[in-house]
Amino acid sequence: MEVILLERIENLGQMGDVVNVKPGHARNFLLPQNKALRATAENRKVFEERRTQFEAENFEQRTEAESVAAKVEGLTITLLRQAGEAGQLYGSVNARDIADGTTEAGVRINRQQVRLDRPIKAIGLHRIRVDLHPEVQIEVLANVARSVEEAIIQERTGRAMVATDEDEVPEERAPKVFEESGESKIEAEAEGTDSADRALESAAGLSEDARTRSPEAPEEPEDKSERSDA
Repeated sequence: MEVILLERIENLGQMGDVVNVKPGHARNFLLPQNKALRATAENRKVFEERRTQFEAENFEQRTEAESVAAKVEGLTITLLRQAGEAGQLYGSVNARDIADGTTEAGVRINRQQVRLDRPIKAIGLHRIRVDLHPEVQIEVLANVARSVEEAIIQERTGRAMVATDEDEVPEERAPKVFEESGESKIEAEAEGTDSADRALESAAGLSEDARTRSPEAPEEPEDKSERSDA
């Protein structure tokens, strides 16, 4: 189906372009939201007659969107949800939730303006694109947490509060390792002391043997004159 775009549509074209789209996309999105007109001869004539008006309205809307974008740059919204220890949500966060949270923060949008490829299914910090105008986008940071306290910690650290393998290590593990290390050190020192003692004893034994085996004084020669007198 051919339509005349009344505003810039991403991946389709600019205002005034005549493009060919799927009938379902035209009937369900472009035409109901006044983003396009059927490209009939009559509508082509109407558009050309009102082009200046359309362009002026678009300029005004874009200027307003740019003003809002400057005020809410870096906007963070907090969404509290139930989740398991691993951070998986019992449910999900969708485009409507993001739109409602952004509206509550002071920027009125609808879910069609939220660019969310798939629902959010885990706690943490998620950057979401929001179209304030076809030519003006902002980035909203969705802080999905189980509690207000957890959301504050996540925003401060920039990390999701989820359990990891390291968090599951028993607290006695470190002291036990230290204890085992200490015992090994003591055993090694004791073994070293025993070795030194054995070495000293061995040295002492050698000295004693040396004294025992020292040469005896030579016997005096027998007096031959005494034997002759006898």
